[in-house]
Amino acid sequence: MNTLSYKTVSANSNTVDKNWLLVDAKGFPLGRTASAVASLLRGKHKPNFTPHVDCGDNVIVINAEKLILTGQKWKQKQYIRHTGYPGGQRILTAEQVHKKNSTRLVEKAIKGMLPKNKLGSELFRNLRVYSGDQHQQEAQNPTIINLNDLL
Repeated sequence: MNTLSYKTVSANSNTVDKNWLLVDAKGFPLGRTASAVASLLRGKHKPNFTPHVDCGDNVIVINAEKLILTGQKWKQKQYIRHTGYPGGQRILTAEQVHKKNSTRLVEKAIKGMLPKNKLGSELFRNLRVYSGDQHQQEAQNPTIINLNDLL
């Protein structure tokens, strides 16, 4: 048997094939959408996935304002931040964050599912989130991805 056929191929920045993908999030739950998009950003759907390399695709998420949260999450889910000063803890509900910026919920959910290191920051830069159904990456000819196939 030829042992050369058993070599493990490890991707690097020169051999990675990055595509543009378009995800329509209308009517899908936030967490399920975020996990599917994080997997696409990471490149886990590709056969040459390498954990320490950015081998994922560039992802465009449209209709972020039309995502759904089940149960009482609009009022009960809290986003906590701190200003850095004593007594500076600020708490916003999902409803308040959505009113302020409808793309922020999706961005925070996806960012939380990426690695917490330099690679995660690099992967997050490959994400574009838009609240409506119009986006600015028409020139890249993104491939439309159906979330029902991924979930």
